[in-house]
Amino acid sequence: MRPFLDEDFLLDTQTARALYHGVAEGMPILDYHCHVSPREIAEDRVFRNLTQLWLEGDHYKWRLMRANGVPERLITGSAPDEEKFQAWAATLERSAGNPLYHWSHLELKRYFGYDGHLTGANAKEAWDHCQAAIGEGMHVRDILKKSNVTLICTTDDPADTLEWHERLSDDPTLETKVLPAFRPDRAVNLEKEDFPEYIKRLSASAGMEIGGWQSLLDALEQRLNFFDAHGCALADHGLDNICFRPAGEAELDGILKKRLAGEGVTEEELWQYKTALLLFFGRGYAKRGWAMQMHFAAQRNNNSRMYRLLGPDTGYDSIGPAVRLPDLAAFLNALDENGELPRTILYSLEPGDNAGLVTLMGCYQGEGVRGKLQHGSAWWFNDCKEGMEAQLKNLAAGGVLGNFIGMLTDSRSFLSYTRHEYFRRILCALLGRWVEEGQFPDDRQALERLVADISYRNSVAYFGFGRYHLRGAETL
Repeated sequence: MRPFLDEDFLLDTQTARALYHGVAEGMPILDYHCHVSPREIAEDRVFRNLTQLWLEGDHYKWRLMRANGVPERLITGSAPDEEKFQAWAATLERSAGNPLYHWSHLELKRYFGYDGHLTGANAKEAWDHCQAAIGEGMHVRDILKKSNVTLICTTDDPADTLEWHERLSDDPTLETKVLPAFRPDRAVNLEKEDFPEYIKRLSASAGMEIGGWQSLLDALEQRLNFFDAHGCALADHGLDNICFRPAGEAELDGILKKRLAGEGVTEEELWQYKTALLLFFGRGYAKRGWAMQMHFAAQRNNNSRMYRLLGPDTGYDSIGPAVRLPDLAAFLNALDENGELPRTILYSLEPGDNAGLVTLMGCYQGEGVRGKLQHGSAWWFNDCKEGMEAQLKNLAAGGVLGNFIGMLTDSRSFLSYTRHEYFRRILCALLGRWVEEGQFPDDRQALERLVADISYRNSVAYFGFGRYHLRGAETL
């Protein structure tokens, strides 16, 4: 029987163990998509206990606790921190097979030196052990340094001032490069109740009145330039789905003005607006050399009662309908026609979309960029062992695995960097099995290059981050 979470966790062949311990384990981390706060990095927030580190804002954990019948006061409510931790420990011990079981224990081991397995019965012992390790507090920057993180891209709204990024860029004591990423969902989501109010905020941020289609584009162009000047190199779109419906400028102007006046729009008008704006963004990203991320198939805020109580991103989202591949193809094709398709990363929360996305990507690859179109890493409900393996196998079967830009945290927690370790172990295990089953040659030089590139170096090259001379990317 193998010990739980030993040094060879998930590494089931000799080749896998050699690749992980010899290459992947020591590679730095580039977290190109996450939701951590740049302010907390700038101010070097100090976490006083494990609940602050683990349970604040982590809707992954909140979902499991609710599924275990835990009262909301012990999840997002006002209960004491140690009581919340006790409730989480009692939940975790019942969560065999869930990736949170593995992630949580990796975090306990890597950041606090706790080698046990957490249960409701030993929660007090674990709490005291971790509190001793935390001492007077655990600093954000110490966590980043311990995690060997060279660069982070946060998620930022076009109307943001980026004041915290400005502070970070002027801080010579910070060893991790922190850059903004452009996330214009609120400008795209015409149907949302607060859309007119958001446009007022965007107007103020851009320093110009938005009263119609052209002025909206002018304001967004100004914000794109502002982000570009702050080192932004990628954008992200959270889309339930896509429906390609081109329209003329006069139609678009009428649609926007109607919505700004507080009127509703039809489904057709909604997608005409979204199509035009997404095309505008795609062209803008290509012009600036940015990469575009597109996340599909999340069905959000299913529980209306809890949405009213807690708001979005609190654990009430699910997998939605599959991506409309013909519409996505029409969108990519419209950009490609005039050489305006940026480097693009496609994610879907629906695991059945994997093969379709990989084959669609293959239609738009081209000269000059290895893997110009990327199949994004297993995302959200799919970033378990089975989901990661499925994504890797689909990409390998339909594309070039060696060009994959690898893992990201997509997290609000500063302890989530163990997800990169989890991914790298799964990657090395998969390659190791292929070698020992005779499906790939035992060419250690080629294998080590694959592991180093997918773990880290491909992402440095893909986003153009070589200009920052990041450690561990010297052989690019």
